[in-house]
Amino acid sequence: MLEAVGVLLPIAALIALGHLLKRWNLLGREVWGGIEWLVYYLLFPALLFGTLATRPIDLGAGGTMVLVGILFMLGGMALGLIARPLLNPSARSFASVFQCGFRFNTYIGFALMGGLYGAQGIAAFALLAGFVIPLANLASVWALARHGRQPLLRELLRNPLIIATFGGIGWSLSGLPLPQTLEATLIFLGEPALPLGLLATGAGLTFLLTRRDTALVGYFLAVKLLAVPALAWGLALWLDLQGVHLASALILAALPSASSAYILAVRMGGDGPLVATTVGLATIASAITLPLWLGVLGL
Repeated sequence: MLEAVGVLLPIAALIALGHLLKRWNLLGREVWGGIEWLVYYLLFPALLFGTLATRPIDLGAGGTMVLVGILFMLGGMALGLIARPLLNPSARSFASVFQCGFRFNTYIGFALMGGLYGAQGIAAFALLAGFVIPLANLASVWALARHGRQPLLRELLRNPLIIATFGGIGWSLSGLPLPQTLEATLIFLGEPALPLGLLATGAGLTFLLTRRDTALVGYFLAVKLLAVPALAWGLALWLDLQGVHLASALILAALPSASSAYILAVRMGGDGPLVATTVGLATIASAITLPLWLGVLGL
């Protein structure tokens, strides 16, 4: 537990620093939009592609982990859909916050797995993320495109995370070596992705919750931070998942909602402030729930 807390503290410190830099306007508010774009469209895709393309993907060892990941993601989506008849939110609010029940902050996940397991942890987490990110993005874009009547296929084909993850997996499976210059370039691009992503996460935190949306946000916080990781833990025990693959699955399930959910909601005409508030509250609450789930792992 002490080791896990030691890894979580610098992650929390970077998120808090990003929030304070934005709140005190030390860099200028306009700079954060550029940082979000840079991380989302260039640095983080480079990290994903480079990590997956340069390591052999053992689908035998990681196949069970991927299956667990897909199942608990589908579980989170099913629980999210229940909110519509249960709480009767507006169509725009539901379409926007639906993604907060299963999307996860990949920056925190990579930083945590790297701190706990090194390169092995990053590779295992990248493999799992490579399969569930497209699923998460598919469901998120579907909900917002359905509400905004936007073409789903176009949104999927130009999503940088989907392109990078499938590209990296495809390159690895092809057996082709990555040119040394390209690999070095991807390493340089990927190194600042995590710290800048965590700073951007902190900068995006906001807490502007209306009484009307309190029940909706509370429901999705419970789904993302409690129900989905509990489902992941049960599935992992049932399918005898162990070691770094078990840690990857449970940590991914227990992560707070992705800060990129806000970007997607705004870009597709959703309720950006509602998503930003949900992500902010999830990030703060995960400071309590994540150590508890790490304790379940015996870390």
